[in-house]
Amino acid sequence: MANSNEAKLTYAKVTQDILRPMFKSSAGYFALLGLAVAIMTYGGYCWYFQLTRGLGAAGYQPPVFWGVYITTFVFWVGIGHAGTLISAVLFLFRSKWRTGVYRASEAMTIFAVMTAALFPAIHVGRAWNAYWLFPYPNQRQLWQNFKSPLMWDVFAVSTYFSVSTIFFYIGLIPDIASVRDRTRGAIHQIYKAMAVGWRGTDRQWRHYMAAYGFFAAFATPLVLSVHSVVSWDFAMAQTMGWHSTLFPPYFVAGAIFSGCAMVITLMLPLSRMFDWDVGPDGKQVTHEHDKYEKDVYIGVWHLESLAKMCLLTGGILTYAYGVEHYIAWYSDNPYEWGIFEYRLFGEYDWVFMMMVFCNCIAPLVWWKKSWRRNYTILFIISLLINVGMWFERYNIIASALAHQYDPAAWTLYTPNWVEWGIMAGSFGWFFVWFLLFIRVMPSVAIAEIKELVRPPLKSDEEAA
Repeated sequence: MANSNEAKLTYAKVTQDILRPMFKSSAGYFALLGLAVAIMTYGGYCWYFQLTRGLGAAGYQPPVFWGVYITTFVFWVGIGHAGTLISAVLFLFRSKWRTGVYRASEAMTIFAVMTAALFPAIHVGRAWNAYWLFPYPNQRQLWQNFKSPLMWDVFAVSTYFSVSTIFFYIGLIPDIASVRDRTRGAIHQIYKAMAVGWRGTDRQWRHYMAAYGFFAAFATPLVLSVHSVVSWDFAMAQTMGWHSTLFPPYFVAGAIFSGCAMVITLMLPLSRMFDWDVGPDGKQVTHEHDKYEKDVYIGVWHLESLAKMCLLTGGILTYAYGVEHYIAWYSDNPYEWGIFEYRLFGEYDWVFMMMVFCNCIAPLVWWKKSWRRNYTILFIISLLINVGMWFERYNIIASALAHQYDPAAWTLYTPNWVEWGIMAGSFGWFFVWFLLFIRVMPSVAIAEIKELVRPPLKSDEEAA
């Protein structure tokens, strides 16, 4: 901290700064919200078009019946993994850099899983019958097929959503109480009910920390298990290019890789928009020599740590790419190697090249410290990673299904405007929820930020 009293962070200033987005209107915020609503509306229209005309309105070409919808489903489930990693796993390891970004990453997890949950219903076509997937007692003897990957996805998504939501809400309680104390009228009553009587007593804090630690430990296995289940949608099939024991760790590493990149994509603009990257002396903390880089709410310290996580998981992912190609070649199975050769030199070669460039080559610039701490480079590379991870899932699904055993059934799957519109609408849906969250809940953990602030001393009170 700086020596002058004006440069010191206080508990009151922390609360005021973090709650600023909830009580201060911004034209830029409403413009972004309007754009997200417009994109979501267009996606809703595309889905309505498909519902009224049947699944044939999509660009499916036999034998390719898993396309953009399943690609985007796996993408959104993967995005949700970074929230659990940052909030639960890093909490257990007591990583201090998580405090600035974990609240928004938890919210990202909830909304990403909500987005992913749409796609099984979109994919099956008759969305009004999607409740058949849920295992509930019924009189019509409509029992679920537990051998179906759709059933596995229902259990994976519902479990992940339930645990993540409870964990997210428990962490919010102290901060909801801070909002409650600064509101009036009906809004005050809503936050009062959500704060469940929180007063910040010693007894409440002890129970809170015990519950938070329990759910952190309970949620940690989900990082490994949920996306492993999603990978089994592919690995359990006797399909060339899919039937591999490499898929579970490969998918988990890719999920954390894309999720951390999405956190950078979301939090970097927020830190600049709401001055959360400003040090206690009023200057932005964006360079290596700035002395207050750990004294901001979301600054280069937090974003650089996320970039390091991306470098670790991106290295694992690159290794997995090489291993699956090597195993396919070493197996001496002409059908298996044929798929990987087709991905390299066939009609989908541009998808493979896009995947390799965005996921393996572009993030390498982060090995240079000065580039890793540059906001512009951080934002651009994080966007490229998200693009590359979507193309990775598309490369796995489309190329394998389009080029199976019978050459007479080979085809070139090309998504049409309906599929692209629904995919774009899913991004609009996600960003609408995330932008609304910023407006109604603290986006940074107030209570945990205050733990990093020096408590006020008697000399400070006398000087004030």
